[in-house]
Amino acid sequence: MRSHPAHTDHHWDGSPRHVPPRRSLQIAPNSPSRLLRAGQMGRCRYCGNRIDWYPRPDDRPIALHPAEVASADVSQACRWHLSGGIAHPHDDGSGWCRIPHAALCPQQTPHSRVSSPRLTPLRRQLALRSRRLVDTGAFTPASHTPATTAPEDGDKQPARPVVRILLVAYLGEGPVEDIRCVAQTRQRRRCTHPVLNQRSPAGRWMLLPTQPRSGQLTLPDTHMALYDLGHLPYAEQLRWRAQRCIIHAATPTAADLALAGWQPFDPLLHTAHIHTRLPAPAPHHHPGRR
Repeated sequence: MRSHPAHTDHHWDGSPRHVPPRRSLQIAPNSPSRLLRAGQMGRCRYCGNRIDWYPRPDDRPIALHPAEVASADVSQACRWHLSGGIAHPHDDGSGWCRIPHAALCPQQTPHSRVSSPRLTPLRRQLALRSRRLVDTGAFTPASHTPATTAPEDGDKQPARPVVRILLVAYLGEGPVEDIRCVAQTRQRRRCTHPVLNQRSPAGRWMLLPTQPRSGQLTLPDTHMALYDLGHLPYAEQLRWRAQRCIIHAATPTAADLALAGWQPFDPLLHTAHIHTRLPAPAPHHHPGRR
């Protein structure tokens, strides 16, 4: 007698067993967003509640509440809708919309222009969930106080460098050497390879004047250090902007498991990341030497 019966296509009562076929996630080649649904999820660093990240038309990410809410309960300034994986700052004419998490976060003060009394029960529910996470030790809220920047040192690499790609300045999410590929591997994990490849030409540090955006006031005539990629081939700069390693740059069918960390550089908003001295060149590591 067998301790475990062999697997059959029927249940013990003779009814047929329905086994759904296993399907893998795929991204359409013409999709505006190459990000998988699993890579859009995250948690708020201030309250610990779940959020969904989506890119906006200007490629900047925005954190949205994971559930839809009635459009009548939300002010016009807070209505967002999704189209092709892109978040647009207006409704689509239906009775439902998405709302930014900042308007519901219990650790942030809601703005009078975007707050609504009908959203108070949902905000209270998120506050209770956040308190439960803190009490159980599953979450530690981050402080809203901005960290003080250390004295500028020309011998160190900037923690968040300014990188110029295709003549556009972006603020990186970390040091140039630590920027990781955002593509998904065959094990359905994020690639661990860096975007910077020792076999391909690298960028160069330069001192260029701070250029304000259109409509901004003229800034003082100062120069800032940025990592320039303008001398690299066009395809190589596209690889950097897509934040992909050499391997996944050659496989366009691989989806992204995280949003690219580039943020359009604004000299007025990102003043703390402006460095007026060039960093020292990083030491070259030779495989044959120790």
